[in-house]
Amino acid sequence: MRLTVLSGMPDEVLVLDEPEPCPYRPGEMARMPLRLPIRYLTAEETDTHFARGDRRHGRLLYRPACPACAMCEAIRLDVGTFVPNRTQRRTKSRGDRLLRTEVGRPQVDAERLALYEKHKLGRDLVVGEGKALDEKGYFGFLVDRCVDSVELRYYLDDTLVGVAVTDRGGDSLSAVYCFFDPDYPRLSIGTYSILKQIELGRSWGCRYLYLGLYISDNEHMSYKSRFLPHERLVGGDWRLFDRAKAAPAAPESSEPSSVPR
Repeated sequence: MRLTVLSGMPDEVLVLDEPEPCPYRPGEMARMPLRLPIRYLTAEETDTHFARGDRRHGRLLYRPACPACAMCEAIRLDVGTFVPNRTQRRTKSRGDRLLRTEVGRPQVDAERLALYEKHKLGRDLVVGEGKALDEKGYFGFLVDRCVDSVELRYYLDDTLVGVAVTDRGGDSLSAVYCFFDPDYPRLSIGTYSILKQIELGRSWGCRYLYLGLYISDNEHMSYKSRFLPHERLVGGDWRLFDRAKAAPAAPESSEPSSVPR
């Protein structure tokens, strides 16, 4: 099989580029070419990919390239100018009182696999036959990578109740995925995790935290517009949305099913 090599910094191998059912908008078709960098990205290269709207799945990079739809918009926060609203401040204060956070390298074990499956079932995220993710699948999704990454672990007493994987560039972070125990809705761990990543970005001198894709008509993706001010990649340009410009978001009481994609 002949592979297509895309020139860049670094060059990339085009792994898959076929239309597929859209994971965000039922009934629509999507195109998200998967690209494999030929080597590990430097911090500066990572920042450039984030700014272009790239997301990561394992060692692969992708961004929507759908010919008939432009609903997916990359979204990011300037961690220096972001101002939490009252509900977010309460969530942060409650989480800081009750949860212990550790930061380390992404890893896979039985505890994480069990929590991942509990989150998937409890948040109604089962797709198709709902086959459980095994250690190899988890490693390929959240541990194997082409950029520098960290794992935030949230503990209630000594029990692991949440995990977030975050990529790190030179002056930016990009939230990859977060899963958490659905038995503790009052903790709003998904929202708390974003707020902790903002805090981490500030402590590391980063400018941006990328939150993945924003889709206004998808309830699992539209929650991101609650974080203001933010910027969204619209028509190839980053556009600022503050409280006066942002579209209505999901109610504050709704917790994101998974954070983010």
